[in-house]
Amino acid sequence: QVQLVESGGGLAQAGGSLRLSCAASGEIFSPNSMGWFRQAPGKQREFVAIITNGGSTNYADSVKGRFTISRDNAKNTVYLQMNSLKPEDTAVYYCRTYFPNNGRAYWGQGTQVTVSS
Repeated sequence: QVQLVESGGGLAQAGGSLRLSCAASGEIFSPNSMGWFRQAPGKQREFVAIITNGGSTNYADSVKGRFTISRDNAKNTVYLQMNSLKPEDTAVYYCRTYFPNNGRAYWGQGTQVTVSS
C-alpha cells in the first residue's frame, strides 16, 4: 500500500503562483512515476504533469511553460510549481503514483486550487 498526502493548495490571483507538494509513504519501489491530475467542477479529471523516478517529465499542453514538476526521490515527494496562473487552472489537484511493473496506481485526497481573475 502507498499513501499520498498533498499540500499547498489555496487561493491565488491570476498571474500569481502556487506550489503543490505530495509526499508518498509505504511500499515504494522503482520504477515508478509520480504525477498531477486535476478536476474542475463538472469536468472529467485530466492529466497535468508527470515525472518518472529517473527524472523524465511530460506536461499537458495547457500548462507547458507555466508549470514545473520536480521530485525528491530521497523524500518520495513530488512538487508542482505553478506560475502565471489562470482562472481556468481552478480545480482540485490530485497526486498519483504509478508502478508500471504491476500496474498499480495510488491517488491522494486532492487539494483545491482556486485562481481569481
